[in-house]
Amino acid sequence: MSPAVKYTLARLVLFLAVFAALWFVPNLSLLLKLMIAILVSAAASWFLLRNLRDDVTAQVESAVDRRKAEKDRLRAALAGEDEVPADAGEVHKTQA
Repeated sequence: MSPAVKYTLARLVLFLAVFAALWFVPNLSLLLKLMIAILVSAAASWFLLRNLRDDVTAQVESAVDRRKAEKDRLRAALAGEDEVPADAGEVHKTQA
């Protein structure tokens, strides 16, 4: 399963758990319970879901690096260069 899907499902489960806990609190409107659940689950996910968030970040970073390398390879091929550098994507990493 994709790290992004895992993170999204974990955020949803965390929200539902907080909302379920608030369901039994009397004298609060449904809208207020939803708003509190959103805020509390967002704050809790910042601390509890750090590893999943890091996995998503690594996945996105990897995809960006692959796309940059492919773009550099295609530009070099279109420019008529005989040899396309094998580390075309690595140029961006060392400059950043």
